[in-house]
Amino acid sequence: MSRHARPARRRLGSLPHLRSVAGQAFILQLLLILVLVAAAVAAVAADARGHGTVDARRRTLAVAETFAHAPGISRAMSGDKPTSALESHAEAARKGSGVDSVVVFDTRGIRLTHPETPLIGKRIVGPAGLVRDELHGKTITQSFRASQGPSVVSAVPVTGPDGTFLGGVSVGVRIRSVHSAVDRRLPMLLGSGAGALVLAMGGATLLNRRVRRQTHGLGTEQMTRMYEHHDAVLHSVREGVLVLTADKRLLLVNDEARELLGLAPDTEGRHVGALGLEPHLTELLTSGRRVTDEVHPRGGRLLSVNVRSTGRAGAPAGSVVTLRDTTALRVLSDRAVQASERLKLLSEAGVRISSTLELTGTAEKLVDVAVPRFADIAAVELLDPVLRGEEPEPPYEPLSPHRTAVGGAPAEAPLFRVGERVVYAPSTPQSRAVRTGSTVLLQADPTGLQADPTGLRTDPTDLQADPTAPRADPPRLAEWPTGEARRLLDHGIRSLITVPLRFRGVTLGLATFWRTRHRAPFDETDLAIAEELAVRTAVCVDNARRYAREHAMVTALQRTLLPSGLPDQDAARVAARYLPAPGGTAGSWFDVIPLPGARVALVVGKVAGQGLHAAATMGRLRTAVQNFSARDVPPDELLSHLDELVAHLDQEHHAEPHGTRITGAGCLYAIHDSVSGDCTVARAGDPGLALALPDGTVDIPAVPVSPPLGLGGEPFETVGFSLPAASRLVLYTNGLLEGHGRTTGAGLDLLRRALAAEPDLDPAETCRSLLQTVLPPRPSDDVALLVARTRLLGPENVAEWDVPFDLAAVAPLRADCARRLRAWGLEDTVCTAKLLISELITNALRYGAPPVRIRLLRGRDLICEVSDGSSTAPHMRRAATTDEGGRGLFLVAQFAQRWGTRYTPYGKVVWAETPLDGR
Repeated sequence: MSRHARPARRRLGSLPHLRSVAGQAFILQLLLILVLVAAAVAAVAADARGHGTVDARRRTLAVAETFAHAPGISRAMSGDKPTSALESHAEAARKGSGVDSVVVFDTRGIRLTHPETPLIGKRIVGPAGLVRDELHGKTITQSFRASQGPSVVSAVPVTGPDGTFLGGVSVGVRIRSVHSAVDRRLPMLLGSGAGALVLAMGGATLLNRRVRRQTHGLGTEQMTRMYEHHDAVLHSVREGVLVLTADKRLLLVNDEARELLGLAPDTEGRHVGALGLEPHLTELLTSGRRVTDEVHPRGGRLLSVNVRSTGRAGAPAGSVVTLRDTTALRVLSDRAVQASERLKLLSEAGVRISSTLELTGTAEKLVDVAVPRFADIAAVELLDPVLRGEEPEPPYEPLSPHRTAVGGAPAEAPLFRVGERVVYAPSTPQSRAVRTGSTVLLQADPTGLQADPTGLRTDPTDLQADPTAPRADPPRLAEWPTGEARRLLDHGIRSLITVPLRFRGVTLGLATFWRTRHRAPFDETDLAIAEELAVRTAVCVDNARRYAREHAMVTALQRTLLPSGLPDQDAARVAARYLPAPGGTAGSWFDVIPLPGARVALVVGKVAGQGLHAAATMGRLRTAVQNFSARDVPPDELLSHLDELVAHLDQEHHAEPHGTRITGAGCLYAIHDSVSGDCTVARAGDPGLALALPDGTVDIPAVPVSPPLGLGGEPFETVGFSLPAASRLVLYTNGLLEGHGRTTGAGLDLLRRALAAEPDLDPAETCRSLLQTVLPPRPSDDVALLVARTRLLGPENVAEWDVPFDLAAVAPLRADCARRLRAWGLEDTVCTAKLLISELITNALRYGAPPVRIRLLRGRDLICEVSDGSSTAPHMRRAATTDEGGRGLFLVAQFAQRWGTRYTPYGKVVWAETPLDGR
């Protein structure tokens, strides 16, 4: 472009482009504004004049009525000088209201007042009809043309108090007087119209500039071509187009987009969120992010979506969206979704099936996972050896597994119930699956039951262990479990998959999946899922089988290590219970050990951990407690010996590469003496003791808590208390009190209330009551519970003598003891008892130290006790043929049921027991 043309272009740019659409629109706007302003001014003037006439009629009538009804008017008109009384009032009313005349006249039509004084006393004038109506006392308002010009007159009658017509009031005004007010406002109206014209022209100018910017100064031909292009995009292009504003409202949408998105015809201007699109599409369109070929489902289509921003520098950022129908990708998408669902199913199955180590629970987990996501009905059947914890061995036929779990089957379903044994013929799919070790797929024959009585056929894609192996014949109805095949078909079952549960080459059972007519039958793709579920289940079933076997072994071991029965003794009536831990057998134990002197030792212990090691350790500790009890040592001393033993065992295990420590075991040891009623208790660790007295009082004795066994370093403390007869001692491990969601304190409160509520229960009933009321719903550990109701040996069953330290005293004491035995009715035992008493007393006098005492106790057995002040233990030895002595203890051992020695703080006691009643 030349430099001379540039100034011309610049001058032209300052003028309206009359050829452009914007310029033509500007001229039309100016003409339209002029016409509208002129019409508005004329209409306002005409309206003002019309309203002036109406206002004149209303004003004259209002003034006439007000004056006619004013107080004193009727009295003035009835007076002698009405004119002088009314003239001033009438003139004031005329001036105040702005009317031209206020005329008062009497019944004859004679004016009493008038703005022009010469007309007072003359008759009223006007159209005959008007005058006649006024004289007849009618209220009228009428327009007419008078000599002064068009006027409006209103007349109102004046009546006396008794309603007598006295005259009237006529008020008149010229219409020109009213229009003069309008004429005075006309310049203001014209000025307002001119101002509106200027404002409208300014607005049109601004609008013209805006339109010119938006149309870019295009002419009509250019706009036509642009419209044709726009129309082609809206109606011809086979790609959906949407244009969104910055606030995400729909500005433009073409036909293809309407069809793809299913939009209504009136959707322009709506917000994207109000279009009824799927949430994922709505989120995409409102996010403002740039998207390229992102696939989204809409209705029955898959749409490829592209989003681009339309924002320019300084302008709000809208967006344009293009849509393409990619429904052909549906197959691939469906396959991807199916693959994703299968992965989720298998992942969830792996987690849920492996969450338990119980055989039935494992089978139920598989059923829960498979129904209804994979099958409508599912069943898991395990071979009998698996249920016993054993490993099945082939051959597996005849196949008769145990139906362990069934899911998805209604009450009337044609399936064998859980717990039943199912016997399969060799040609059934279940037998084939177990025999070949492969999956079998069967589908209902779509042509009916003619080809096969069962209506089932072997699918051509049925998997075999060897693809080249010959296929078995389809199963016949008679070869299925009785009636099951027919009932399956009658209930709409149309396909099944049966998979053997195999692990390490061993068949553990089988899983069968059914689908009904309401669902697509199983196909090849489902076989891989069924097999994967079976593989994971088989691993978990084998783990559960091994765990069941180990649990059975541990339970059997612990059963043999715990007391098979409680010994008979005179000190207390005893009952005990043991409950395994929820997760398996642990190391709690109890024991009742009869002690000499009509005493009994009550023991409750706990070994940390579970399983075989805990059971074995429990057995070792129980044996050690029995051995230490045989030495008849106090409870604190026995726990000290047990503590040393645990520490020694731990040192041995620590030296082994895979040794397991047993430090931390607990034990509570109590000794009850039925002669004195004394009870001494010591404990290590957390086993507890509760005491219920016969009067219903319940106490938790403050037994000092010593460290668990094996820690060493601190002595064990003993606490002693006296018990009346029929007191209940409750020894327990913490599994009785503690559980999930319950503390030891809460458990102790329950224990107190339970013992106080039923003070008369015997030991067995007490155990049952405590397990029902105190045991937590979900115990955290195993429970050992021991309940003893104490007995006291009456004074009539006890005889004691002091023995002089002289051998000559043996014979008299022997005679006294014989007399007491006869008094007790024990004539049959006198001879034996005399021999034992003689030997024990003689031995104490020869080898012991004073003081010497003898005591006889009558209970289940006759107990002879001889105590002395020496701590030297007697020992039985073999006497030579030529020896004159040394055979006393040998005779004691031969004639006594048992004998022994126990130590006291003051020496020792040598005792011997003789059975009564021929035992």
